[in-house]
Amino acid sequence: MTKLTFAALGTALLAALPAFAQTAKPTVERGAYLASIMDCTGCHTPGTFLGKPDMARLLGGSDVGFQIPGLGIFYPPNLTPDAETGLGKWSTADIVKAVRTGVRPDGRQLAPAMPFMSYAKLTDTDANALAAYLKSLKPVKNVAPALVGPSEKAKAPYLTVVMPQ
Repeated sequence: MTKLTFAALGTALLAALPAFAQTAKPTVERGAYLASIMDCTGCHTPGTFLGKPDMARLLGGSDVGFQIPGLGIFYPPNLTPDAETGLGKWSTADIVKAVRTGVRPDGRQLAPAMPFMSYAKLTDTDANALAAYLKSLKPVKNVAPALVGPSEKAKAPYLTVVMPQ
């Protein structure tokens, strides 16, 4: 390539940068909208199950779990980009796969209450926008309690379904 070709390529790339920056913001805004209508806050924000969502720790993982009879007690995890307690080490592809298939990067299946079968229908654009939004959040350092098997005793509060007799 000649110097002129490199110069033209550089000029074209510089001209494209403002357009790229403008598309990033609408993508995150679209992801925020999707997280809202998908009700991610309804499970993944501390205090929500007690009627007092802690919006300072938005999507930081629930301190209260829910019991599914015969399966155990599930505590919705931290969805913020905190590297130690959240999704900080997950790639965009990892987030998209978990939302669409219910499978984490480590191979573990998400709780059955996670409606991944519905979320599997997200378009690539929307799934990536949701991931971009989650990655844009303020990291919240919060470890949700570990899941509890059906024969184990819970160490944190949880909601339960009582089957009629």
